[in-house]
Amino acid sequence: MNKIAVVGAGISGLSMANYLEKQNINYHIYERRQKEDLAGHGFLIPQEGIEYLSQIIDPSLLFEHGSFLKKYTQYTHTGKVLAEKDLNNVFAISRQSLVNLLAQQIPSEKITYGETVLFSNSDKKKLRHSDGSDIDADIAIISDGSKSRIRREIFKEEKMRTVRENEVVNIIKNKSIADRIENDFMKFHHEDGGLTFGILKLSADTILWYAQFDNEKYRINELPVTHLREYMIEIFTAWNPLVSSIIQNSSYENVHLWCVYELEELNPFYQDNIVFIGDAAHPLIPFTSQGVTSALKDSFTLTKYLVKEDNIEDAFRKYETERKPEIETHINNGRVLLNQFLLPLNQQTENILPISYK
Repeated sequence: MNKIAVVGAGISGLSMANYLEKQNINYHIYERRQKEDLAGHGFLIPQEGIEYLSQIIDPSLLFEHGSFLKKYTQYTHTGKVLAEKDLNNVFAISRQSLVNLLAQQIPSEKITYGETVLFSNSDKKKLRHSDGSDIDADIAIISDGSKSRIRREIFKEEKMRTVRENEVVNIIKNKSIADRIENDFMKFHHEDGGLTFGILKLSADTILWYAQFDNEKYRINELPVTHLREYMIEIFTAWNPLVSSIIQNSSYENVHLWCVYELEELNPFYQDNIVFIGDAAHPLIPFTSQGVTSALKDSFTLTKYLVKEDNIEDAFRKYETERKPEIETHINNGRVLLNQFLLPLNQQTENILPISYK
């Protein structure tokens, strides 16, 4: 098997490395950020994603770092129950925990942090180290996120557009608040639409929370982080006391502001010896809750064809053929969920589960 360079050590890149490691395939990961900078928000992982993760992480170890959610409850912003739905093995975990679990499976000599990979589409499509020297690899697997530099260099005509939604995502450790919450997925909705607050319990003392904003009504992306807490308190002051207590008691030192983008049309998933996985191939808006599962399935499927096929182009083509239809379904489902989010509450379809299923 040819040597593989994996660009990006997020969920998709680390998942890819774990599957390659399992198959004894030669690879090396390059990540532009330092290892300690790879913290972030959190994820919902449906049953299918758990099944793929369990192939590369001991399930008992995985389950120690998150929480299974029993049901989804939809509320008005003041706390009136609108709908409830049982959840089938939906798992909540922080991004930092999942990154750490995936990274600890990778031998230290196979990953380089603080390395910005250089690429020129006009120069024999070669990857280079930041010092300009060539990277010794026959295949490049690109997993450098939704705004992938390498993807934009190859597909120069692509069009990214801003999605009409931004998110503020944060984690709070507070046992007294966590004690008031069951192992449920709770989501509060403003009656005018375009503003929600979600709560996921990760452990006995840790809560992942997120606020979604219609960015035509709320200019959350224009605020400096230093003013974010005050703005959040102002916006959510009349909401259910659980929501306001979480906002007021949270530290905003590591808060994540997510400005959401999507491709107008998907690019091919590969060109020549370069192949894209995860958000670098297909940015998914957060309403799908399928980012992690899609990255895992990309990595599994690509590894499967790299093992089975002697010809790299055949492996890439079969990977794209298998994955693209499902991704297009999630993209369409995400847009439906986004449109529902923007509507006043009395015009929304009842009991919309914020997870896209194929």
